[in-house]
Amino acid sequence: MYFITPSNILKKIYRNLVWEISTKEKVIFLTFDDGPVPEVTPDILDILKQYKSKATFFCLGKNVEKNPEIFKKIISSGHGTGNHTYGHLNGWKTKSNDYIDNIKKCNELFKTNLFRPPYGKITHRQIKLLKNDYSIILWSVLCGDFHKKVSKEKCLNNALKFTKEGSIIVFHDSLKTKEKVLYALPRFLEYFISKGYKFDVLNSYQIQPLITHN
Repeated sequence: MYFITPSNILKKIYRNLVWEISTKEKVIFLTFDDGPVPEVTPDILDILKQYKSKATFFCLGKNVEKNPEIFKKIISSGHGTGNHTYGHLNGWKTKSNDYIDNIKKCNELFKTNLFRPPYGKITHRQIKLLKNDYSIILWSVLCGDFHKKVSKEKCLNNALKFTKEGSIIVFHDSLKTKEKVLYALPRFLEYFISKGYKFDVLNSYQIQPLITHN
């Protein structure tokens, strides 16, 4: 089970994480998790180039290590990058020291101040250990391309229905999501571009938590 959009309760519990970007501009923030992989990521890069759009790729260290040329193409194409751990660890099931070490292992391969926890699962202890070095990015819209019961049409509809200015959208550049993301992505881009929106990288904006402490 997953939620397309985060609840207000969840956003309150994790109030110091970034769920969306506060802006009145017609800008949307596309993100891709779990790559880079040769079966999908180059196709995504081609689509983004076709629509003159930018995105942020939250990469697994192990995939960067296996596919350095694809990772270099992400960078040279002007897209942003974020740390997604080295081995796709679930923070709720991993000791904090091991979790941080895995993030550091990814950081040895490429430098970024953006981090997204796999599955969106991270403890308050882990947040405390990371917050000085990273902006921790979650999402506004989880389109569901990873879920076996979500069709490619439903994936697209989820993205279209819930996206607005400042939204952070999650797709995946992984083998299991290939059919859905390659179907949904160009249609999603075309729809919002026709409405006057642009797609930009997260690290081109000043990122602040949705709710801050006084």
